[in-house]
Amino acid sequence: MKRSEIISNLERNKEVFKSVLQNRSREQVVWKPTPDKWCMLEVLCHLVDEEREDFRTRVRSVLEDPDQAPPSIDPQGWVSSRKYLDQDFDMKLNEFLEERTLSIAWLKSLADPKWENAYQHPKLGPMSAGLFLANWLAHDYIHIRQLNRLAYEFHQ
Repeated sequence: MKRSEIISNLERNKEVFKSVLQNRSREQVVWKPTPDKWCMLEVLCHLVDEEREDFRTRVRSVLEDPDQAPPSIDPQGWVSSRKYLDQDFDMKLNEFLEERTLSIAWLKSLADPKWENAYQHPKLGPMSAGLFLANWLAHDYIHIRQLNRLAYEFHQ
């Protein structure tokens, strides 16, 4: 898939997430099918953090300085350390939508990005800016599916 198509899909997914997540009751957004699974609120908080601190940051890092390790992240740990279940769902949705808008504007502003720039991960090998971009879109699809499944299972 061309990079421009990935960016267009990321932009389109902003509306998909908005549609899937808006107008949900508090009961629904904190409901979990099992105690070890995430609820909609936790998924949404994760999306905000990943948008800001993972994908956009890592793509930028590898584009600008591929010899420097991208900042570390802790998606599982953030659930408790950042108190995801205490967050306001509507505020987090607005925050995610704003972060996605910033991401798309930044991606579209790039002039001749070097997508082949790669950070040499000590265990995983080369991780290019293009790989991080493609994984960003894959991450969207994983969580869109997860959120739809949660919406479906809530009504079972």
